[in-house]
Amino acid sequence: MMLSSTKIILWRAILVLVFHIANASSNTLSVNQFLQDSETLVSNNKRFKLGFFSPEDSTKRYVGIMFNTQSPSVIWVANRDKPLQDSSGRVTISEDGNLVVLNAQNKSIWSSNISPAVRNSTAQLSDNGNLVLQDISSRRVLWESFSDLSDSFLQHMKLGTDKSINTTSLLKSWKSPVDPSDGSFSAGIRPETIPQIFVWKNGLPHWRSGPWNKQVFIGVPEMTSFYFSGFELVNDNTGTTYFSYSYADQGVDMLYLVLNSTGFLQQKDLYAGKHEWEVTWASPANECDFYGKCGLFGSCDPNSSPICSCLQGFKPKNQEEWVKGNWTSGCIRKSMLESERNSSNIEQGKQDWFLKLQSMKVPDSTIWVPFADEDCHKGCLRNFSCIAYSYHTGIGCMHWEGNLLDVQKFSTGGADLFIRLSYTELDQKRDFKVAIAIIVPVGSVILAIFGYISYKYLAKRRGRKRKSELLLRESLPNFYKESMVTEDINQAKFEELLVYNFDILANATEGFHLSSKLGQGGFGLVYKGKLADGQEIAVKRLSQSSGQGLEEFMNEVVVISKLQHRNLVRLFGCCIERGEKMLVYEYMPKGSLDAYLFGSQQQEEEFLDWSKRVSIIEGIGRGLLYLHRDSRLRIIHRDLKTSNILLDEYLNPKISDFGMARIFRGNQDQANTNRVVGTYGYMAPEYAMEGRFSEKSDVYSFGVLLLEIISGRRNTSFHQDDCALSLLAYAWKCWNENMIVELVDPKITDLHIEKEITRCVHVGLLCVQEYAEDRPNVSTILSMLTRQIDDLPSPKQPAFTTRPSHFTQGSSKSQGSVNTVTITIMEGR
Repeated sequence: MMLSSTKIILWRAILVLVFHIANASSNTLSVNQFLQDSETLVSNNKRFKLGFFSPEDSTKRYVGIMFNTQSPSVIWVANRDKPLQDSSGRVTISEDGNLVVLNAQNKSIWSSNISPAVRNSTAQLSDNGNLVLQDISSRRVLWESFSDLSDSFLQHMKLGTDKSINTTSLLKSWKSPVDPSDGSFSAGIRPETIPQIFVWKNGLPHWRSGPWNKQVFIGVPEMTSFYFSGFELVNDNTGTTYFSYSYADQGVDMLYLVLNSTGFLQQKDLYAGKHEWEVTWASPANECDFYGKCGLFGSCDPNSSPICSCLQGFKPKNQEEWVKGNWTSGCIRKSMLESERNSSNIEQGKQDWFLKLQSMKVPDSTIWVPFADEDCHKGCLRNFSCIAYSYHTGIGCMHWEGNLLDVQKFSTGGADLFIRLSYTELDQKRDFKVAIAIIVPVGSVILAIFGYISYKYLAKRRGRKRKSELLLRESLPNFYKESMVTEDINQAKFEELLVYNFDILANATEGFHLSSKLGQGGFGLVYKGKLADGQEIAVKRLSQSSGQGLEEFMNEVVVISKLQHRNLVRLFGCCIERGEKMLVYEYMPKGSLDAYLFGSQQQEEEFLDWSKRVSIIEGIGRGLLYLHRDSRLRIIHRDLKTSNILLDEYLNPKISDFGMARIFRGNQDQANTNRVVGTYGYMAPEYAMEGRFSEKSDVYSFGVLLLEIISGRRNTSFHQDDCALSLLAYAWKCWNENMIVELVDPKITDLHIEKEITRCVHVGLLCVQEYAEDRPNVSTILSMLTRQIDDLPSPKQPAFTTRPSHFTQGSSKSQGSVNTVTITIMEGR
């Protein structure tokens, strides 16, 4: 009898073991079966798995569906708002047929919530990543994860409203990169006669795709023929409108869309043979993509400066705000429409007319009307409420009434948009044409007279310019012959870079006179200039005696020439002529941030109150995020400091000086160098001591910069009598002694913001932790600063707070050797 009981117990143990082994590789979960924390369901094609996970830097446990790859991206989360606190959770099917997640107390924290109850059901992870719960007897689908979207959109999912099952599917962003609970952003199809995809922030429009033309969304010019056979939008005009897609690109192993915690809709691809996901498309892609950027009747052009302008026939509603770069109030008409004034004038020939705008993102609130191409204009003209129209193949005739909002100028693509204007605007246009008709013949005679005289001069000038361009092209491959970024640089792009003539820059800067000098950098002088057309510029004239000048020059041309962001200084062009190496930037009238924080300018100019400092910190963070994650190239700056943060006339910050920046390939996390370049006090320890640099070394520099902005003191301004080696050591001391107020710039006297300042110090200390893996990335930092992440981890002791400095303070340049790494210190300027 004892032997029989032992056999029974043994057989039960074997059965349990067999079940767990089978379950670990199975794609199905049945009633009374349990998926433990350490186990997974894997789809038959091995592409997806269901299991438990913890976000980066978190111990909380969630149940989710992930790509079964080396870098598993989570695409769906069950218990988004109710995380497990330990690894004792289980997934099972309850007696009523629901799929549930249980905690250690056997209490359900998430359920599929099907009703009525089903006697017997099973859950299966399909090959397309859909977790399907179905009735075993009838094979009826009871619930599926594809009907309960998270932040990710896979092929064969449906985004929109399906009236047949009375559901609306929206993407819902994570609250932060480490918190899967519902964030501020959602995305879906807005039910209209002409469907569009929208991203909303707290329920308000944040971005839109433009109308669907049965192949692509015409407000997304990046859409190519790849999408023509892959995208599908169903709209039966009875309440069912949904969007789905599939792909058949043999080069792409896997692909999906994700709405991230900062409101960016991204396409991520995993190419065959690769292990890292690559962001191949993201929107908003520039400032103009943000919904309604330029207000009513405003048009946005990312290639113009400023980016916002009023449509022809309109003027700023608030000129003062418009000049300051606040365009939200939009524009108003200069002249009332004749249809609004007196319709009788239409018979007298004084009728309204339409101005044609090409390659436009058409406004929101489109009204589809059943007119052919030739009747679209007539129908709008007859309808006094119609203020614009457009006809696009695949969509048909579109009219707009009331206001025009979210208009953008594209370089290519888009649609022709016709704006209704008063006949008085047409008269002004005719007067202009008459003037042109008179001026052109007279001008032609004058040009003919002086043509021959100027021919030889211009020929010489073109020759010098061609020589400069040739030198630029020849320098590029030589400089990058041994570089890790050669494959990322397309030399043909430099055809678009403006090459300035030496004489033009000399005239603009009054012969590089000392009165035009703005400052002095590590490689030469910077001058203020003014071109013949009135454009103000800053000219960096690299010293001919500098051995590193060409390297910095070529690196900056390569890195920044194709970048465009409101928090990066724009590079207009360059000059290589007469042995010179000059870079031409946009002029920043308020100078550098260090002058406001540490120099005499802080007494002479306006005081940086706390709100301005917060705005500057967040602006620098957005610029850095663009460099690290959102730009076409992935860039590590390597010399982020207060003197390289320039301020425009409204004190908006812009990151400058990319001479030491490096471009990373998509799958590259860090790099090594034998020549460390940078500024003492801002260099991360792994970079200063071992030559290793990555995004986290820029994060360290950002943390130092943040603490300097808060304190109004340089990191290197401390001496032995300060009882601290550096600002970081002092900040750490104040943090541990709960005396943050001692760290803050004494000019900031508002006591109501102490909690906000403490939070910023907390974030700064997280950025300057000694080990790179402990530091947050820039996206997380911005979420912390804007309180999208409320709970911050405790900071660890910063670097360079206990060991003595290896460098001599005050030296403009020093050479040393640490672990065979050459250290070249470039002090602030």
